[in-house]
Amino acid sequence: MPETPPKAGSRFFNPHRLMDAFRQRLAYTEALPQLAILGLLSGIVTALVAVLFRLAIQFPLELLLPGHESENFEGLSSRVRFLLPFTGVLLIGLLLQFSGSRSLGFGVSHVIERLHRNQARLPPKNALMQFVGGVLSLLTGLPGGREGAAVHIGATCSSVLGQKMDLPNNSLRILVGCGVAAAISASFNTPLAGVIFAMEVVLMEYTITGFLPIIVAAISGAVISHLFFGNAPAFSIPELPTARLWEYPWMAACGVIFGLVATVLLRLHVAVFRLRQRPYWIRYFSAGLLCGIAALFIPEIMGISYDTLERAMLGDVALRILVLVVIGKLLVSISIAALGLPSGAIGPLLVLGGCLGGCLGIAGQHLHPAAASDSGLYATIGMGTMMAAVLNAPLAALIAILELTSRSNLLLPSMMMIVIATITTRMTSGLPGLFLIGHNPSRYASPVFQMLSRAGVTSLMKRNLAVHSHNLLWSRARMLLAQRPDWIVIVDVGEPRYILRPADLAHYLEEQDTSLWEQDHRIDLREIPGQRWRLYPIHPRATLQEALVLIKKENANAVYVTRPATPLTSDVAGVITRADLDNYYQI
Repeated sequence: MPETPPKAGSRFFNPHRLMDAFRQRLAYTEALPQLAILGLLSGIVTALVAVLFRLAIQFPLELLLPGHESENFEGLSSRVRFLLPFTGVLLIGLLLQFSGSRSLGFGVSHVIERLHRNQARLPPKNALMQFVGGVLSLLTGLPGGREGAAVHIGATCSSVLGQKMDLPNNSLRILVGCGVAAAISASFNTPLAGVIFAMEVVLMEYTITGFLPIIVAAISGAVISHLFFGNAPAFSIPELPTARLWEYPWMAACGVIFGLVATVLLRLHVAVFRLRQRPYWIRYFSAGLLCGIAALFIPEIMGISYDTLERAMLGDVALRILVLVVIGKLLVSISIAALGLPSGAIGPLLVLGGCLGGCLGIAGQHLHPAAASDSGLYATIGMGTMMAAVLNAPLAALIAILELTSRSNLLLPSMMMIVIATITTRMTSGLPGLFLIGHNPSRYASPVFQMLSRAGVTSLMKRNLAVHSHNLLWSRARMLLAQRPDWIVIVDVGEPRYILRPADLAHYLEEQDTSLWEQDHRIDLREIPGQRWRLYPIHPRATLQEALVLIKKENANAVYVTRPATPLTSDVAGVITRADLDNYYQI
């Protein structure tokens, strides 16, 4: 297991020394105070960017749409509704064309990929294109959501913050989780759901080390959002009655229906995702045509459609409109996201689930007119049920329902529908959550992968080293062994580094004529009997998981952690062996 982190003393009054100590402590899994500070900074930065993103969409729409309502696309003429999405797609395509960003990744899926494959290093260019592209898509009525874009932008801001501070990669993972939680918290005013979403969907693990800083980030994100938009919930939901006992069998059937619809959605996403191999202008033209045609007949799907969702939860939408919105969101929103446009998927899932729930609630009223609950109850529960089934995030969806409604009486029916829908989706689709399609979730969720990703290499490396060139005087050999090093490191300019066990050198000396000890005889550390392992360099910011990957890639037994070399010191700061890593995750 890793050694105890060094304690900061009075000599760390120097800002540079203080920052070095801060970074060094972050390499350890128990650096909770330092991570909490980073969580606070990440939450504030993320929330401010999420607020800016929301205002960049809301103000222009309130100014331009009929009645100064930010979601009143239905008030536009049919010609405008058809041309507006085409205009949005054209502008986004030109933006990506002239910026050379046609193949950039967007949204939560991109965040997960960079988190697990690129050590949580998210490129700022992608986030900038996501910000501008997301604003353009929602301003021009493309059916999407702002939460996925906010998550991408917030996670990137947090990652860049950590990179600018030169923090170890294991802490960048937590920072990305902080950015995700703060973005969800600021978007919906649901801090706890933001925490669970970050842990369940993005980090794919629950640990105290991750929970505490992510909670701090979610709280700070919610507070910043309250300063701009107040403490009102994301949706105005009336008092919802408790589901009657006879309704539970129908709700169980509704869970199965939600699971089947989620399976259709995931299969559709996979099918459309394959079209990303086509030239981007074909994909974008197809997306614009699809959105334009759909907007002619179903204007309610344009933009984020939260006005339609809220009306569905109030039970104020006709069955025909609910059915059309379900079909439109299922076909259009998911397709344009799969085609690669910077359009979020979380918001459309909520609208799709709410409207589908409204449809099933109306069907329940026809089955038992005298005792059926209002369709708004089913719409509210359906909102979270669809999110759980499609994203494979049952706990985050359940917490979101509770935070959005503040109604504990919804807990039992929500749990039942969410569980049944999630199981049905997994059994019928055979696919992971929407954001994991195209990835290998079993690798990301591996206990060894997760454990080694939480700690930096400097927390485990052996620092007690005897560093010397391959030519060693007999007298010097005795001095090296007197230091009782863990390893003897063989360093020659321009040559690979090797390590030798001190016991092998000691055994060699014991077998030699002791009369040679006082003479200037030399020992070649590369030739004496013993087991020598070649060392491969790894950056001090790397995680233990990166060290294991490097060892496996090179078929090696050890790596060395680098540092700037000086005339008096080598570039070897420490050594980690395969046995060290095995002991770390097996104890």
